[in-house]
Amino acid sequence: MAGNTAQATQQPVKHFNLVRCVPVCLLTLIVLVGLAVLITWLVIRPKRLVYTLENGSLQHFNLNNNHINATFDFVLMAYNPNTKTSVYYDSMESVVSYKDQTLAFDTIDPFHQPHRDTARVESKLVAQNLALSPSTFKDLRGEKSSGEIEVDVHYKSRVRFKVGMWKSKHRTLKIVCPSVKLHFSWSRHFENVPCEVEL
Repeated sequence: MAGNTAQATQQPVKHFNLVRCVPVCLLTLIVLVGLAVLITWLVIRPKRLVYTLENGSLQHFNLNNNHINATFDFVLMAYNPNTKTSVYYDSMESVVSYKDQTLAFDTIDPFHQPHRDTARVESKLVAQNLALSPSTFKDLRGEKSSGEIEVDVHYKSRVRFKVGMWKSKHRTLKIVCPSVKLHFSWSRHFENVPCEVEL
């Protein structure tokens, strides 16, 4: 009887191996998260938003004593090709610049864009007695004499995406429409400009 008791007490006790369990649990968690992301992507099939500057005009353009007065009108067409994702534009501003100098800016009212929708975004940017550097003034005066000027148009927006009942956190969306040609003659047609997107 005593011998049996001694054998029982001598049997090794199995301890919980925490060092081995932690990496296994972490690996399992990573795999599960990866699968969830993959399944979500396959279901939603996200596509890039498409932006095109479809109209631009210039009015009341005047250069005097290194200052500019002008009104810029632009129409940005925003296309959401996604079938399950809508976009909330909670804030948006537009800027027109010439050779890295900002000429005018405008704020745009918030709006919601459903899936498979095209939105028309209009902006009116006014430069009022804006001081220019001597070199910028000289270049603008030279381009005016040629009948057109070339500017860059930028949009910056705080957006959220919605899929079903889920809404994402705010993200910053930047839209750049480069080398936009604005004509002084109404007889010349505006050429559409595809815009670049940073998100």
